[in-house]
Amino acid sequence: MPLAPGVVLVTVPGEGLAVRTPDGTFLRVATAGADPRALTARLTDGRFNGPITHAAGGPIADAAGGPVTGPVADPEIERLADAFADAGYTGHAPPPPLAGRTVAVLGDPVLTVPLTRYVRDAGGVTRTVTPDEAAAVDSDRTAVVWCLDGPVPPGLWDAADRLPGHGTAWLRTHREGAHAWIEPPATAPGDVTSAHVRLRRLAATPAHRELAALWAGHATPDEGPRHTEASAALTAALLTADLLAWAAGAPLPVRRRLRRLDLRDLAVTSHTVLPVPDVAPLPAPAPAPHPAAPLSTGGPA
Repeated sequence: MPLAPGVVLVTVPGEGLAVRTPDGTFLRVATAGADPRALTARLTDGRFNGPITHAAGGPIADAAGGPVTGPVADPEIERLADAFADAGYTGHAPPPPLAGRTVAVLGDPVLTVPLTRYVRDAGGVTRTVTPDEAAAVDSDRTAVVWCLDGPVPPGLWDAADRLPGHGTAWLRTHREGAHAWIEPPATAPGDVTSAHVRLRRLAATPAHRELAALWAGHATPDEGPRHTEASAALTAALLTADLLAWAAGAPLPVRRRLRRLDLRDLAVTSHTVLPVPDVAPLPAPAPAPHPAAPLSTGGPA
């Protein structure tokens, strides 16, 4: 069986054979009396143009007494090959990370085009949906990703905020001036929605009245620096990373991470954001008492 993707055998001069694992760790291979070249041949293409020795030492001879230069069934080599297999260093490539997943995409093409390409490269299936279709998705194997190269119009994402309530992943990004916001993926009930992000951002700024008025549409058109090809590719890559995390189980830190991308220098900052818990509505104010009527003495006015 061939070496697993990312596993590399390294011949260290004077030191023997080592293996580099996919994460970059180097491990020494204790080949004992086996020929490292034979082990390399066994774990790669199965061919080796040179004399092969066995564990007992010395070259392996053929029937005519000459050295064997092809693969042989050496027990020590097979033991080492089995050890590589047990460690997961041999085998075929795993399926792509988004295999079996569907990503419903909508929004501005400057962002959806690269995102669609990255999702397909990762083995996922993409489809373009309308806002109404996005809000109606109901599948734990599907994620909805909404991409805007501008502010979010009032109420646009309210219906989509309900997607995590029935297990559909919900991802979104939008731009405000020179900043693009990549909101955390919501994949389950109780996760951070766009409404939660707005409330947390309002609570974190002394200009909460101004920010609320901006979001409500009481402002001139936002003509700030739009996405460039580079910033759009970076935004799509960050969304794809969140999709990969979703397919792998989406750990809590990923579902609590709000990122801000500065379109001017492509700097990314990350902020932890928590969902806003539901609270009981405030009690209705008690009706004001009616003023008491003046007392009448019954006498003449």
